[in-house]
Amino acid sequence: MANVTFKGKPMTLIGDEVKAGDKAPDFNVLNTGLEEKTLQDYKGKTVLISVVPSIDTGVCDAQTKRFNEEAAALDNVEVLTISADLPFAQKRWCAAEGIDNVTTLSDHKDLSFGTAYGVVMEELRLLARSVFVVNSNGEVTYTEYVPEATEHPDYEAAIKAAKEAE
Repeated sequence: MANVTFKGKPMTLIGDEVKAGDKAPDFNVLNTGLEEKTLQDYKGKTVLISVVPSIDTGVCDAQTKRFNEEAAALDNVEVLTISADLPFAQKRWCAAEGIDNVTTLSDHKDLSFGTAYGVVMEELRLLARSVFVVNSNGEVTYTEYVPEATEHPDYEAAIKAAKEAE
């Protein structure tokens, strides 16, 4: 299991760690229109999943903006940002920041995504910062569980993995 800290404090992650080569677990989350979305909704596409603890914090904001910029250059790649924020907060943030290449999804309701991918920080009921790439066949090709949740992921490696999975 991945070891993750938040501001230096060790976190207990709930769920099973996902590894490259695994079949991507399905999940049930809400979009900003309160519609249910699952991994199956993106079937046949490469999916880059950017996971953030809260969209309203500095690193999460920067991470989502960076992947929004990068998404414009990716052809058959759907970029998802998933957090435990309420869909209303995600919608407000995206509108204020002009985010249009990334789909924000909320795992607030039942932590379906977080549990399936092993990123629920039990102590905070937030998702640990992480990145996953799922190819068009539904196979995980890249994972990064960021060791310190307040630090940035490896953007270059994630984008490279998404391009290679296209």
